[in-house]
Amino acid sequence: MLLKKKVALAATISALVITQPALAEGLAISPKDTLEQPGLTVILDHNPFSPIFFDEKNGGLQMVLHGERIATDGALRLSATPEQWDPVPTFASRTRDASGTQVLVRSSYPNVDLSYTLAVTPEEGGFRIAVNLDKPLPKSLEGKVGFNLDFLPSTYFGKSYLSDKQPGLFPRHPAGPMKNDKSGDPEPLVSGGKSFTLSPEDPLTRVTIVSDKAPLALYDARNRAQNGWFVVRSLVAAGAKDEAVVWHVRPNVLPNWARQPVISYNQAGYTPQRSKVAIIELDPNFKGSDEAELLRLMPDGSKQSALRGKLTSKGKWQRYNYSAFDFSAVREPGLYVISYAGQTTTPFSIAENAYNNIWQPSLDTFLPAQMDHMGVREGYRVWTAPSHLDDARQAPANLVHFDGYKMGESLDSPFKAGERIDGLSVGGWQDAGDYDIQTPDNSWVVRDLVWGKELFGLNWDETSVNEAAREVEIRKPDGQQDSLQQIRHGTRQLVAQYKIFGHAIQGIIDPTLKQYTHLGDASSQTDNKFYDPSLGENESKGDRSGKTDDRWAFTSDRPSNNLYVATALAGAARTLPALDAPLAAEALTAAKALWAREQGKEFPLAERHKGPFPARSPDAVNVQATVELLLATKGEKIYKDRLMQLLPVIDVQFDWVGGAAARAIPLMDATYRKRLEEIAVKAKERIDNQIANTPFGVPISEHSWAGSIQVATFGTNMYVIHKAFPKIFGVEYTLNALDYMLGRHPVNNVSLVSTIGISSKLVAYGHNRADYSFIAGGMVPGPLVIKPDYPELKTDWPFLWFENEYTVATTSAYILAANAASAAAKEKH
Repeated sequence: MLLKKKVALAATISALVITQPALAEGLAISPKDTLEQPGLTVILDHNPFSPIFFDEKNGGLQMVLHGERIATDGALRLSATPEQWDPVPTFASRTRDASGTQVLVRSSYPNVDLSYTLAVTPEEGGFRIAVNLDKPLPKSLEGKVGFNLDFLPSTYFGKSYLSDKQPGLFPRHPAGPMKNDKSGDPEPLVSGGKSFTLSPEDPLTRVTIVSDKAPLALYDARNRAQNGWFVVRSLVAAGAKDEAVVWHVRPNVLPNWARQPVISYNQAGYTPQRSKVAIIELDPNFKGSDEAELLRLMPDGSKQSALRGKLTSKGKWQRYNYSAFDFSAVREPGLYVISYAGQTTTPFSIAENAYNNIWQPSLDTFLPAQMDHMGVREGYRVWTAPSHLDDARQAPANLVHFDGYKMGESLDSPFKAGERIDGLSVGGWQDAGDYDIQTPDNSWVVRDLVWGKELFGLNWDETSVNEAAREVEIRKPDGQQDSLQQIRHGTRQLVAQYKIFGHAIQGIIDPTLKQYTHLGDASSQTDNKFYDPSLGENESKGDRSGKTDDRWAFTSDRPSNNLYVATALAGAARTLPALDAPLAAEALTAAKALWAREQGKEFPLAERHKGPFPARSPDAVNVQATVELLLATKGEKIYKDRLMQLLPVIDVQFDWVGGAAARAIPLMDATYRKRLEEIAVKAKERIDNQIANTPFGVPISEHSWAGSIQVATFGTNMYVIHKAFPKIFGVEYTLNALDYMLGRHPVNNVSLVSTIGISSKLVAYGHNRADYSFIAGGMVPGPLVIKPDYPELKTDWPFLWFENEYTVATTSAYILAANAASAAAKEKH
């Protein structure tokens, strides 16, 4: 990483209007009901616990100290070390007391009749936390309920703690002690004291907690699950009600502290002719020069000044100020660094071939590592043996899965609940850091690769794929283009779904939480034997066993899923004939049928999608599917006519479907082109206004999942639209998207694509996240805005999936966007 950990991660709050008298050099309550002083922010339930994933480590009371979020989940919990899906409190309200000097947070556990108020008050040296119960704990909860505050392990690795009972060292790896009652619960590392200090030796991360009543205990929750944090906890005593727990929290705040600037730029570098603008992120309390300098690295190690220039203000976004350093005038090929305020970046290149090798690892390493039902090898390394050969069993009706899958009243399937479904153990990609096949995302990967092949060639062969033998070998060319082999692999799963059910399904996923949280080799997630109810649980016979570990197939028939699959299969039908003609023919037949069954239905016209993923509404996907079939059939009238009818949808959803709509122009008449051009002109003003709200020239998600896929999709769409209407849209939209993905984004300057650029995301949420490692070519979601205004991207802690989790659709979107940007960079400016 470019910047040291102590200054790399975000954060001092900008000047705010204080609504109460401020304590001298201490915390004050802001208009947003946070507690603020330079160097410290206390967030109070601005980010609710998830209704699906429960504990995402972004809820309750949180602390941002010296620019880093070090603590989270300050709340009453029913366990000392709760796991992700254990009960979490339900947020009710956040108000002020009558004096306006205290923030009151109401929460409850309705299922166990527990309600309470957290009263948080600034006081000298820090803040006071008081837990006030509506009534004393019922007998069933005595000895179980306590106030927890979780501290980030990576912040405290290699550091010590000091209790008034005993000193200790924070363990780098969980090592107990564990209770000997078969519960799997950890014992505290230390307990019984009334005062506890984290890292007394480090002024940047030192925090002291003093408890008035209940003793303090420290737990290592990683003993239960690798994504656990260090937990400081006080039990609620039996019979306690008002001020059942009272803590005085004393974060050490350095006087006059200001976060150091972040110089963000494209880690892969720049081509000579394109625009080159670095963005500098500035703490409002930081005072520095209004100039930056571009230095060229020479063979003897010296640095020669290439350009010194004034910074241009880009305004404020969230809590930081931003300035731009434009060095577009420098076109001489070479290696360069940027210098500002005593910092010097890592090197990057200016070269004609700067983007020649920025997408290939995503295609030849990441996607193969995610291939389901296959064995994957890379040199001496085995990523996985053939996996999930026992797919799949029919999920039962009305099942709400812990990962968000939902089965309705009807199964939409010829199979009974729990019955084996033969034929699904082919093709597909495991979606993310977990091991499910999400049909819409798998469809999007196929479509992205089809577009990449048709628009940019994607000529690359570094991987051997033998579908019949279920063998994949990375770094072993086999004479077949990797893009086509991956398209075929995804198509096999999608065609299988259609042949079995006559429609697309939601996906295939683990039936139990224990399997779902599995880390490591995908082949060990199940026994790879078909479930046979006539056999005992530990009995097996041939390819059958009595284990109910086969993944569930969620088979609901939904219009958007059918149209997603139609989109993918129509594209596959165009690209696969030379590699697999029979599969290409099956794909086209299925695409036509899936598309036809969804026409004539009245889908509500969705508003323009603003979330972190491409538009999911059936209307928007219908545009995509119609265009793909128009291209696959070389302009059949039924698809032409339908696309004309869908022009109102294109108007509303232009940000996401405009690229697809533009690809149809050569097969449509002049009326269509004229109408699409009118839509593009109108959309430009809206898009420009949207991206003007950020300093990075791209739409940035402010939802609960960070938005790199949104940026990638934006970049591709804008390039395809640019090619159709170059006088309306230039190439800067697409180049800005590439810059964002490869380092020019909030918080830090790491490339969001692992191994692309000198500084890239090398601790990520993949199958190997427990090793604090990465998968080459995978793209993570990127900076997340933790409400109310704190952007975050942890570089040393992989388990925050909303910032760090690879997904196959995110990575395929990057492959396409990177190729679009490479093409855009070659255009004359």
